[in-house]
Amino acid sequence: MKHAASRWREGAAKLATALPRGRLHSAVLRWADARPRNETWSVGFSGGADSLALLLLLWAHWPQRRPRLRAMHFNHRLRGAAARADAEFCRRTCRALGLAFTAGAWGDAPKTASEALARNARFAYFGREMRKRRIRVLWLGHHQDDVAETLLMRLARGSGSSGLAAPRPVQAAPAGEFRLRPLLNLKKSEIAAALRAAGLSWREDASNAGSGHFRNRLRRRVVPAWVKAAGRDAVAGAARARELLEEDDRALEARVDRLRPLTRAGRLDLRRLAGEPRAVIRRALYRWILAQRTGGDLSRQGFEALLSAVERGAPVRHSFGAHGFAVIRDDRLRFEPPAANR
Repeated sequence: MKHAASRWREGAAKLATALPRGRLHSAVLRWADARPRNETWSVGFSGGADSLALLLLLWAHWPQRRPRLRAMHFNHRLRGAAARADAEFCRRTCRALGLAFTAGAWGDAPKTASEALARNARFAYFGREMRKRRIRVLWLGHHQDDVAETLLMRLARGSGSSGLAAPRPVQAAPAGEFRLRPLLNLKKSEIAAALRAAGLSWREDASNAGSGHFRNRLRRRVVPAWVKAAGRDAVAGAARARELLEEDDRALEARVDRLRPLTRAGRLDLRRLAGEPRAVIRRALYRWILAQRTGGDLSRQGFEALLSAVERGAPVRHSFGAHGFAVIRDDRLRFEPPAANR
């Protein structure tokens, strides 16, 4: 055990030399350096190269945080013995580094699961653990290749600036939590090369080599062809585009904040939106929908129809699915339940 501890700690120091703090995302550095010293940080730790590098860099670059650094591992139970070996690898690594470690498993895991379903189960576990332990910060190992893949995935489904700006380096999550992604400046190949140079090994998820998931198909087929066709570093270009989209998205949010179109009664004041660009009105309408306690059932076409009605400001009664109606009256957009429930 003593030998393992020395090997991991020496490896972490070498990795930190190869990937100094200046290589990490500046927004994350500013955020982290401003946090209280007694704050506990959690790290999503799968055992793969990205999350391993993240854990080691946090251990090396923020030594004062080690007593309050906790790694969290989630076993999706989709890969049998290999998944159990991942969990044991993570446990041994944290023991060698002297870090707290928490592991959970998908109790009702299906035989097969989409990437989205597995991600939701993982983050649900992380959220429960964080709330139980009163932790508000979760560090994640997303890197530059993830940015390019996410951008292509969301372009395929027609996302706007808010979706295309993901994954964000500093993301405010529900319940006052934060998700940090300091590796967005780094490519997967850089991370792996730095780990190898430090004499460190990691766990490989064999399912990443398959083509069952959309992201895997993009990673293996589309992105290499895209980079080749571009004749330049298209992955770095995607990361730059993500940064600019995040700036645009923040500008839209700030504009809606200044207009304050939502009333205390939960209505959308259309007079405050008069003459505003369609993008601003769209963002305000999104906020109004999210503010409705009963939720709603709007297709993309239904949303666009309601947006056009809000732009015109003329009286309208628009179906909000089985929950009720979106009604424009007296320059206000309000929600009205079905007549039988009133």
